[in-house]
Amino acid sequence: MLPIRSWFTFRPRHLFVAALLLPAGLANAQTPAAKLGKVTPYPAGKDFNQVGSDARAVALADSVMQAMGGYDAWQQTRFIGWEFFGEQYQVWDKQTNDFRWQKGDLVLTGNLNSRSGKAYKAGQDISETDEGKKLLTNMYATWANNSWWLLMPFKLKDSGVKLVYKGPGKTMQGSPARVVEMTFENVGVTPNNRYEVLINPRTYLVEEWAFYRNAADAAPSFRRQWSDYRPYGRILLAANRSDGKDGRRLNSLAVAAKVPAGYMQSPKPQEKLK
Repeated sequence: MLPIRSWFTFRPRHLFVAALLLPAGLANAQTPAAKLGKVTPYPAGKDFNQVGSDARAVALADSVMQAMGGYDAWQQTRFIGWEFFGEQYQVWDKQTNDFRWQKGDLVLTGNLNSRSGKAYKAGQDISETDEGKKLLTNMYATWANNSWWLLMPFKLKDSGVKLVYKGPGKTMQGSPARVVEMTFENVGVTPNNRYEVLINPRTYLVEEWAFYRNAADAAPSFRRQWSDYRPYGRILLAANRSDGKDGRRLNSLAVAAKVPAGYMQSPKPQEKLK
């Protein structure tokens, strides 16, 4: 089972971010930290564990947010589309929490606040069938898991999170990194998970994570890369999630200010956002 987390958006604060000026070929370029400019702390989630977190880890989280485009850009982002492993394509309206998911001829539409929606197969409503009920029951967990794999760097200071700086480390490829441990308290679908987030000390981009299914585990269940960063709208997203061997990626990434009328509620598979 893949790790899943739960989180929502924050209220805006303006941050000008020099990272937005980087060209589309940013990918894995090593950008000096000085290009971030002055890093402004962004508001933490209401129940972020500020007392249990240490100052250096929190400062690194602020730098990551700024390197990814900044708090204001993240807050103002609207529609995010991506293909998760297994040809699952979804679009999340970050402002309304509407969510759309499709795979083959299956379509799921709903709202994450109300946790209600509709399930369709070949354009026909199957919400009352066993298959449809299962899709609807799992809608929130599907969104939480699939979006976590794409958007984790924006969520380092969410409610229920505790951050601890573990010191310098190295990625699987031997690159230097700053390691931040991320644990959870009474939040999300799998609160017993633990992550080690490896941050590039020059770019302040997350370059790798190590996932521990149980916080007490001595060894991670896996380590995966965060690379191939590119700008989408006003934020950066990374597509590569390889463990160094399997070449796994999140495909069809897109950020849009609007979608065609009826797109989010359509019972039939729709074209992917561009």
